[in-house]
Amino acid sequence: MKVHQHIFPSVASPEHLFRAWEEFRKGKQARPDVQAFAWNLEENIFQLSRDLLDGSYHHGPYSAFMIQDPKQRQIHKATVRDRIVHHAVFAALNPIFEPGFIVHSFSCRRGKGTHKGVDTLERMLRSASRNHTDRCFALKCDIHRFFASVDHGILLALLAQRIEDRAMMELLSLIIEGFCVTHGNGIPIGNLTSQLFANVYLHELDHFIKHTLRIKPYIRYTDDFVIVDRDEHLLRSLLIPIEDFLQQRLSLSLHPHKVTIHKYRQGIDFLGYVLLPHYRRLRTKTKRRIFRSAQRNGTPQSLQSHLGVLSHANTYRLSQKLRNHFWLWMGRAHGICILAASRHFCDRGLPGVSFKNSPFV
Repeated sequence: MKVHQHIFPSVASPEHLFRAWEEFRKGKQARPDVQAFAWNLEENIFQLSRDLLDGSYHHGPYSAFMIQDPKQRQIHKATVRDRIVHHAVFAALNPIFEPGFIVHSFSCRRGKGTHKGVDTLERMLRSASRNHTDRCFALKCDIHRFFASVDHGILLALLAQRIEDRAMMELLSLIIEGFCVTHGNGIPIGNLTSQLFANVYLHELDHFIKHTLRIKPYIRYTDDFVIVDRDEHLLRSLLIPIEDFLQQRLSLSLHPHKVTIHKYRQGIDFLGYVLLPHYRRLRTKTKRRIFRSAQRNGTPQSLQSHLGVLSHANTYRLSQKLRNHFWLWMGRAHGICILAASRHFCDRGLPGVSFKNSPFV
C-alpha cells in the first residue's frame, strides 16, 4: 500500500485554492453567499491560503435544511470558504484513494453512477440465472443511519493508512470533527468530502466481502449493497459474518427492516428500478415522484430530465403518458395566466381577451 507525503502544501497553495474555487462555483454563481465571496475573490483566497499555512484556519458552522429525496433528509451546508477547502481536499485525496476502490462501487465516482450500477446488477442477475433459464436470488442490505454513524476515529485511522502528512491529517481532523450527530460520530450529508469519506469507510466492507468471504457478484452504491447467488441458503449464511464485521470493524449495523432476499423473478428493487427477467420497470414510488415533480416544475428541461430517467427502463407507455400529462398541465397553467391577464386589463378599462374558443378554460 503506497503512502503519500507532502500533500498539504499543495492543498493550501493559492493556485490549488483558485482551481478549487472554479470547480466549486459551477452552477452557483447566482447564489448570494457565492457572489459575496467572489466580490473580493483574490483577497479571500489569499487569506484562506495564509490561514491554512499558518494553522489559524478553523472550520465554520453548518446551516441545516430539509430535502425530500425521496425520503426526508437533513442536509448540512458549510460556508463558501469551507466548501472551497472541501473541494481542494477532494481534488488532492481522490486520486490517492480512487484506484484502490473496487470496480463495483458506483457512488460518487467519475464514470460510475446509478444507471451504470443498475446495468451492472442486471448483468450479474443474467449471469447467475444462466441467461434467465435458472432461478437465482439477491440479498439486498442497507446500513442503518450510515452517515450519522460514521466513527471519526475509525475514519481518521483509515485515512492515515495512506497519508503520512501531519498537517494534512490535522486539516482532515478539523473537517471531520467539525460536525457530529453524537459525540465522535457522523459526517454531513451534502459535503463533497463526505462522498469520498463514505467510499473510504465502506471500502473495508467491500474488501471483506470480496476477499474474505470470496463473493464475486457483489455491488454497492453508498450504503446499499446487493449480493447475487443461485443458493438462497448461502445468502442467508452471509448475514451473520457481515453484521459482525460491520459492528466490530466499522461500528455500523444493518438496517433491521431493509434486509431482504428476493427471487429474481419477483423483481430486484435497486436505485429506483425493479429488475426482472427480460425487462426493467420503474419503482412505483419513483414513478409517482416523477409525475409530482413534472406537475410542480413544469418546464421542457424538467420533462427531458424525467424522460431520461424513464429511458433506462421499459417504459414506453409511461413516457407517452408523462408527455401527454405534461402538455395538459402546461396548457392549464397557460390558460390561467391568460385569464388573469385579461381580468387585469379589463379592470383598467382596457380591451380583454376572448376565451370562448380557448381549450385551456
